[in-house]
Amino acid sequence: MQSTLSQPQTAALPTKTENISGSQAVLEALVAEGVKTIFGYPGGAIMPIYDALYDYSEKLEHILVRHEQGGIHAAQGFARTSGEVGVVFATSGPGATNLVTGLADAMIDSTPIVAITGQVFAHLLGTDAFQETDVINITTPVTKWNYQVTDATEIPHVLAKAFYIARSGRPGPVLIDITKNAQLQKFDYEGYKACDHIRSYRPKPVVRKEFIREAAKLINEAKQPFVIFGQGVILGKAEKEFLQFIEKAGIPSAWTIMGMSAIPTDHPLAVGMLGMHGNYGPNVLTNECDVLIAVGMRFDDRVTGRLDKYAKQAKLIHLDIDPSEIDKNVKTTVPVWGDCKETLPILTGLIEQKVYPQWLQRFRDFELQEKETCVEPELNPTSDNMTMGEVIRTLNELSGGNAVIVTDVGQHQMVACRYAKFNQSKSNITSGGLGTMGFALPAAIGAKYGAPDRTVVAVIGDGGFQMTIQELGTIMQSNVDVKILILNNHFLGMVRQWQQLFHDKRYSFVNIASPDFVQVAKGYGIDGKSISERKDLQTAMQEMLHHKGAYLLEVNVGKENNVFPMVPQGCSVAEIRLR
Repeated sequence: MQSTLSQPQTAALPTKTENISGSQAVLEALVAEGVKTIFGYPGGAIMPIYDALYDYSEKLEHILVRHEQGGIHAAQGFARTSGEVGVVFATSGPGATNLVTGLADAMIDSTPIVAITGQVFAHLLGTDAFQETDVINITTPVTKWNYQVTDATEIPHVLAKAFYIARSGRPGPVLIDITKNAQLQKFDYEGYKACDHIRSYRPKPVVRKEFIREAAKLINEAKQPFVIFGQGVILGKAEKEFLQFIEKAGIPSAWTIMGMSAIPTDHPLAVGMLGMHGNYGPNVLTNECDVLIAVGMRFDDRVTGRLDKYAKQAKLIHLDIDPSEIDKNVKTTVPVWGDCKETLPILTGLIEQKVYPQWLQRFRDFELQEKETCVEPELNPTSDNMTMGEVIRTLNELSGGNAVIVTDVGQHQMVACRYAKFNQSKSNITSGGLGTMGFALPAAIGAKYGAPDRTVVAVIGDGGFQMTIQELGTIMQSNVDVKILILNNHFLGMVRQWQQLFHDKRYSFVNIASPDFVQVAKGYGIDGKSISERKDLQTAMQEMLHHKGAYLLEVNVGKENNVFPMVPQGCSVAEIRLR
């Protein structure tokens, strides 16, 4: 994926050497890196850092979560809306292992995170001491880099390296494990210097302009070109450059789930979402275009369907900052390595101004078919039961497309990504590659801290909500103004849909009982309401959005509604089903 996140301003170096503890050095590094918000949960092995944090309350705000997984998801939400590095603290043993799901999620979704974990004293390493675990080997597959500090003198340069690696090139999570003796150790601190170079680490590949010229030639000769773009455009802060490119080229453009909101969803060249539950036209016409231009996306299986039937007729141009993504899943005709904020303007300067009215009309024709078969019944149903789609339509109308929508994983996620409207970037926050249930509630907390002036709505299913429901306590204690919209179909809906379509309706353990969510929320001091009738939807949604402070709205929707279109597993994107 494409990206280079901006380097924050660092604090000036002190004029003289100070004698400070390793714990103080950690906090000095955070302040120097411009960090203002930390999510975390204390424990024995990280206690010295928390003790030092007591004296940094004017510089660093710490949000006490209720579970370490909630902490790292909150850090992810913060990073995704702010464009900065998210920071999370956890103690050793179970505290550190509780971060693993979030690290894996951040790794596959390219989210910049610095996780700092406490560890037992260095002399106890390898002895199975209380709350000791080998967090370095456990997290190696799910971090961009990790490191164990056993000597306090390492802390300044290790943390500088951690922030640089997390934010540079293709972003990702970094974990720094610090033994308790290193946290307590005093040393002569000579100041903090931000890192801007690491030997042998090249976050941005050399731009090969000859390849960009080849790409421009293919685009200029194309009769039916198609652009597909992912989160790389957002991570690279290249939204403006991308719009200039597609508007000059006149090419229909579709987004992945993670790329959604990089351009306004109602842009004239926007043709919808790719993938398993994406829009009809973008999926079918992927296999009819003659040149396919992929920008900052990784061709995962939910986008491509069967690889042996994916865009075989097309010449493929792939722009990406991560060379390992080129040719990984789909063979590229012309690779364009580099940061898309740098490569797109060069490409735009070489292409001809064009329009493709007949080709664009093909997308609109498919859109009309989809509207008649799928969209209209979902957004304007005639049945008594409410649909998830009409709830999202109402949210669009009342928010004006200006809200940050944080989704969990399941049918509600697909419906929200299909029908939500966005006017600005960094608005669609979801767990894309890993598909982590329980993501939305804590991520919405972090998203609000990352975008305090925006309305943040967590759209969650009844199953995913119960996975991290304890984070209502975080909302209560820290007074976080998030709106919680539960779409309750009384099923693990996505699994149930697959069981219905592909397993002869053998509904195996997908019926899920839930508590009274409104009463649970009230126990945490959060107002709320539950509705089951269409006539109450508009008023209840307005009440949620206008309420000062956190609010929970449960909407009971149809139990066995399905999300269509759908590309069945093992099929090509052109075999997408409308019903």
